[in-house]
Amino acid sequence: MTNWVDFLLAGLAALAAGLVNALAGGGTLITFPALVALGFPAVVANVTNTVALCPGYLGATFAQAKDLRGQGGRMRLLLPVSALGGIVGGFLLLHTGEKLFQQLVPYLILLASGLLAANDPVRGWLSRRRKTPTTVSVVTPASGKAPQKVGWGSLAWLALPVGLAAVYGGYFGAGLSVIVLAVLGVVLDDSITRLNALKQSVSFSVNLAAAIFFVFSGKVVWPVALVMMFGALLGGALGGRLAGKIKPALLRWLVVVIGVVVAIVYFVR
Repeated sequence: MTNWVDFLLAGLAALAAGLVNALAGGGTLITFPALVALGFPAVVANVTNTVALCPGYLGATFAQAKDLRGQGGRMRLLLPVSALGGIVGGFLLLHTGEKLFQQLVPYLILLASGLLAANDPVRGWLSRRRKTPTTVSVVTPASGKAPQKVGWGSLAWLALPVGLAAVYGGYFGAGLSVIVLAVLGVVLDDSITRLNALKQSVSFSVNLAAAIFFVFSGKVVWPVALVMMFGALLGGALGGRLAGKIKPALLRWLVVVIGVVVAIVYFVR
């Protein structure tokens, strides 16, 4: 890839992904197909994409830091588990043959599109669940009070499903946040705002661990990754300014449609 137009297109795709991630999620469904279309092998495109979009996850985590207060016990368990899962997923990706991964790509994109489409139903279910008694209460939120301390035995129920979700996140990543949010909502009894902040920190841990692992893989196309990092950060900042002016659901469904179309193109090819 030596044409400056290709760098421009990669940067624009990352800008769009950063904007989409800031408002609705699913930016990987834009950048990964873009890199493949520019001629990168699928595994190299996925590795480069993971590294390039990592700074965007950091910004989103900092933006919700205030909602992580009182969740130290959860984070001490879940962040190491999610980081380990991200590394395992990255290891599996690097040991998947290019031909096999290309065959898996359309199914992974369809899965990610389905997860993104499930985002609003999952949040709606969580909203309804907050209004009804739950059978598994790990935290009892009280208005204006810090959450009760959580026993490690109860919290450990989260380790396995979050770890498995993290493996998927390290392997491909798109739609990871929807899985994590659903798992947290099943086990923890807390507000959606706080669960969303915890979900964001888990997703960042997965992405960061996988990205660090990929740095030493020799498969990161650094000139492209750096251009995309800049584009993703710019897109994230733009998305923050457009928050409230663009309906996230509309943008999310646009990305879902793009993902389905891309998957169909892969199947046809």
